[in-house]
Amino acid sequence: MSASSPLDPPPTSPLAAGDPVAAAVRRRWLRPVTPVPWRKPLALAGLAVISAWAVIAIFAPLIAPQNPLAQKFQILAAPSASHWFGTDELGRDVFSRVLYGARITLPLAVILVVAAMITGAVIGGIAGFFGGWADNVLMRVADLVFAFPGIILALAVAAALGPQLRNAVIAVVVVSWPSYARLVRSLVLSARSAQYVVASRLLGASGVRVLVIDIGPNAAGPVLVLAALDVGNAVLLLSGLSFLGLGAQPPTAEWGAMVAEGAQNFSDWWVGMFPGLAILTVVLAFNFIGDALRDMLDPRTARAVHP
Repeated sequence: MSASSPLDPPPTSPLAAGDPVAAAVRRRWLRPVTPVPWRKPLALAGLAVISAWAVIAIFAPLIAPQNPLAQKFQILAAPSASHWFGTDELGRDVFSRVLYGARITLPLAVILVVAAMITGAVIGGIAGFFGGWADNVLMRVADLVFAFPGIILALAVAAALGPQLRNAVIAVVVVSWPSYARLVRSLVLSARSAQYVVASRLLGASGVRVLVIDIGPNAAGPVLVLAALDVGNAVLLLSGLSFLGLGAQPPTAEWGAMVAEGAQNFSDWWVGMFPGLAILTVVLAFNFIGDALRDMLDPRTARAVHP
């Protein structure tokens, strides 16, 4: 007989072989660490696409075969081995311009979403926690922004500030913050009367501390989900403003402006199709990531996802 190891459970232990509790414990330890939503094909595809575009944006000067501003090739040449995406009406390599466009669209979309999220979270937190006249004034301002279609208000703001990429970012932030303010306000209103918030106030915590320390972590999940889904909308709005001439100005390689150039050369399909496909892939990928975040952070959805 072989000597038993001191690490082996005793025969009467609930972790002994054949015991259902032991089987449940083993299944729990063998379960993959990655949450279920992130193991779905669409979530993996979204992460892969965004990771690929991030790498392209960082290393575009090393990956791009040509200078995106160089006008030294045949005008409106169809896609070929020398120019994978063809050339535009000025003889510039479309493939290189699409790669360099990621260095503009992706960082600006993330920056404006973060700016809108912070602005809306601060305004919504103040309105929901303190209430009274502050709530009425701030929410009426949000209602005023909501009264206009997003693209129309963004066009008005960008036109008033002037046709420039920075002004287009400001216009999109002005349009985007009210949705975060409304969401954070509703979350704060529901958590304001919770036991842990009341206890914190009774212990002498200030309103700012309660908002940041106590309510903030509980409201972070839905806000992050909205932000992930909103990056795709930000890409569309930025590209739309550039398409209409209120965003990036020539000769900047930006996807929306490149689609506008393709609309002027409609018979030469490659000029506008490839930057349009780049916008499509980025928007879809961020939507997939936002859905996965929602499945992971929303308790009701998580119970449905996790068997």
